[in-house]
Amino acid sequence: MALSNLNNTHLTAAQVTAAQAAITALENALASITTNLTPEDRRKYGSINEQNKLLVNKVSDYRKSQPTLSATEIDWAEFERDLTSRQNYESYIARLESLVTRLKNAKILHDYDNYQAALTDYAFTVYKAGTASPGFEVKQNELKQFFEKLPKTGNTPPPSAK
Repeated sequence: MALSNLNNTHLTAAQVTAAQAAITALENALASITTNLTPEDRRKYGSINEQNKLLVNKVSDYRKSQPTLSATEIDWAEFERDLTSRQNYESYIARLESLVTRLKNAKILHDYDNYQAALTDYAFTVYKAGTASPGFEVKQNELKQFFEKLPKTGNTPPPSAK
């Protein structure tokens, strides 16, 4: 027998409403700083890789420990605001990516449960259609479109999830 009901935890209506409100509040709170970049803009401005971030951090360290060695042409207050913003955004992104991963995992388990239940229902439908029970042949014909057409070899494997 296939495993089923791998995730029996479901959000209440109040929790769904609260989550939607929290996401909306987050979107609104961050609206002033979010920017849509074109793919060309991403290539042009997205060149600061991990190595270059280390450079930025080292320059910041020098600025803090030995400010007399810093270029006077740079707006250092803006530099620090940019650095702080980047660090905050990285923290938000890491937390959101972790949340997205956990949500995807929960969704996968619910999807699996639904699929296993659908397979069970299809097997029941095939059985009932075989007994000429009214309505089941039509349902079977509608559902069989979701299963691969395999050459008849005597042993047909169970349908695979797509």
